[in-house]
Amino acid sequence: MNKPSDEKDFIAAPAPNEAVVDTPPKPPRARVEDVADPDEAPKDKLERKRDYLEGFLQKQPEEPGAGGSGGALQRAVVDALKEIYDPEIPVNIYDLGLIYGVEATEDGDVVVTMTLTTPHCPVAESMPGEVELRAASVPGVRDAEVNLVWDPPWSPDKMTDEARLELGML
Repeated sequence: MNKPSDEKDFIAAPAPNEAVVDTPPKPPRARVEDVADPDEAPKDKLERKRDYLEGFLQKQPEEPGAGGSGGALQRAVVDALKEIYDPEIPVNIYDLGLIYGVEATEDGDVVVTMTLTTPHCPVAESMPGEVELRAASVPGVRDAEVNLVWDPPWSPDKMTDEARLELGML
């Protein structure tokens, strides 16, 4: 079937010099005057408005309860654990980074998550028991439990700066 030479099998995009007939008009550009409040002076916009901050600025931080994160019981248990020293290293076990977490509830239950420097540590059998006894001896603690974990493994980067200074590592 022969087509006349002016018929095409495709529709080509217009050339840059050809005018496109169905081009939609460009949207209007946004102007500052369109959204500015004419009653508000520029000086008023730049001043810090404190009305929405008044309540926030006057509110005092809430005191944590006896248990929970940052509570008095948790701090007391951490202080008690800082009195336990590693027998081979003259640094307490908390600053040494062996205590991974201390959780205290409002009821006085404490869970200490800890590790040891190595699984073959000479105090591997006695250290968790000593930690449990020390945590249980804190006034307000009803029950203490120690979870000994090996993951993540202990490394010297878990030590506090005070422990590093004591051991001459800083």
